[in-house]
Amino acid sequence: MTSLDDRPHVIGLIADTHGLVRPDVHTALAGVELILHAGDVGGDEVLDELALIAPIRAVYGNTDAPGDPRLLPSIRHTAGGVTIHVSHGHEVGAPRPEKLIERYDADVIVYGHTHRPLIVRAGDRLVVNPGAAGPRRFDAKPSVARLTIVGGRAECELVALDG
Repeated sequence: MTSLDDRPHVIGLIADTHGLVRPDVHTALAGVELILHAGDVGGDEVLDELALIAPIRAVYGNTDAPGDPRLLPSIRHTAGGVTIHVSHGHEVGAPRPEKLIERYDADVIVYGHTHRPLIVRAGDRLVVNPGAAGPRRFDAKPSVARLTIVGGRAECELVALDG
């Protein structure tokens, strides 16, 4: 029999929607237990649409309206014994994995801001930028990520979106 802590946890990671939820986000994040949004949300409509897929928690980015009660400065979440930190990344200037690892002590650090998808493993820790899921900018293909935690270990995969 599997205990609650041993069950697989699948969490959707998204960032930089800037007011747009692409239709294939529903397929890309189908079956996740939670969605963590790393900022530059672009309005309540985005959060409402993502909530149709799974519960949503989000941080504010540098383009979000200040004082939005649904957006936090950062999120610390634990799943399957793995700690996850979510922030937009702009709070460290130009976010780079080394800078984020130095600043935050979580097992998994999720950020946005750069619009560039990235997964970096540093020992047992992961730094993830799911890329920009919203309007296409900077010649980057839209994407999200799926974080899977099993047995206290986190793995992540990027999922390309149409666009």
